[in-house]
Amino acid sequence: MPIWAQMVELDRVIVVVNDGVILQSDLASATKSLTANAKKSGQELPEQEVLNEQIIDKLVMEKLQLQEADRIGVRIDDGRLEGAINDIADSNEQTIEQLRETVAQEGLSWEAFREQVRDEIAVSEARNAMVRQRINILPAEVDNLAEILAQETNATVTYNVRHIQLRFSGSEEKDALEQQAKDIVARLNAGEDFATMAYTYSKGPKALEGGNWGWLRKEEMPTIFADQIKMQTKGSIIGPFRSGVGFHILKIDDVKGLETVSVTEVNARHILIKPTVILSDDGVKRQLNNIISKIQSGEGSFADFAEQYSEDPGSAAQEGELGYQTPELYVPEFKHQVETLPIGQISAPFKTVHGWHIVEVLDRRDVDKTGSAMQNRAYRILFNRKFNEEASAWLQEIRASAFIEHIVDEENQ
Repeated sequence: MPIWAQMVELDRVIVVVNDGVILQSDLASATKSLTANAKKSGQELPEQEVLNEQIIDKLVMEKLQLQEADRIGVRIDDGRLEGAINDIADSNEQTIEQLRETVAQEGLSWEAFREQVRDEIAVSEARNAMVRQRINILPAEVDNLAEILAQETNATVTYNVRHIQLRFSGSEEKDALEQQAKDIVARLNAGEDFATMAYTYSKGPKALEGGNWGWLRKEEMPTIFADQIKMQTKGSIIGPFRSGVGFHILKIDDVKGLETVSVTEVNARHILIKPTVILSDDGVKRQLNNIISKIQSGEGSFADFAEQYSEDPGSAAQEGELGYQTPELYVPEFKHQVETLPIGQISAPFKTVHGWHIVEVLDRRDVDKTGSAMQNRAYRILFNRKFNEEASAWLQEIRASAFIEHIVDEENQ
């Protein structure tokens, strides 16, 4: 008596993307997740054929970006992954167990969800690394936007202003008057009293009041004052600057309505070594650990080894030193190290998209950045605009240069 086995449909390739593939099961999983989310939010979806086309297009772009991540060596370890999953649970106001239940309800296994999150992080890092190097922001662009933002902000800010004016006269050379103004600024910066200097030297309208103009909004000030005051903070000395009548020096005695911004800057130094066809990741780690041992045993200094071995030419020429920077300027793994390392301690070797590093934090300092806050805000706005534009262009380029073939299921034709 013949035994008939039940036929089971095997997973099949639906799209070839370079040297990778998208499977029918990938489409089914993405469709199930999208349908569940749409149902939860009450969103109506298009007909299945259109939906499949949209999902396949998204899967193709994700695959291309994952291939780019692999090409440039992005690796997301389990520690980083667990941190991201904890963040997802926190943002959903769930425990990890509750998140597991939600994932199961959407028809995903926990392992599949973990790998999905890992892929999303890798794609994000690859995109950031590749797009950042395409962005060029001119100083003039930042200045122009910062000026517009400052005008909006300054509408509600009032300044307590003092003023010294050195007046041109027929008997006095302009160069000599400018030098006198610079000397006065130097003395003020050294701690001399502004009011006393105004009584002594100023020829301005408030000289006998110690140069004190009182509280003014920018719209109430003389134009020559308003043009010089940007986002300076309490205690700032401005000038000397020139007008048709002479040279001027301002002091901001106090400010109301201006939100102050303080940031922590880190001065760190590092050694970067990049893996090669000959030198593996493990080989690089051994080399860096060997350098750490030699530094600790006194066989050489961090500066010496940075100059000799570091493959970051800019910092290697400075004995590995990166100067005072805000940690946000660095890629995530490097940012984590400079934020958490105790001063004077050398990190274990760690990997970023640039290669393998060891880093030592030399110093930290809190800096009043109110004066440059508007410049930073302007830069962030411009960066985000250009990032989105360049990210779209980058995606178009990697798609245009890719081999993509849709596999037709002849049995279902």
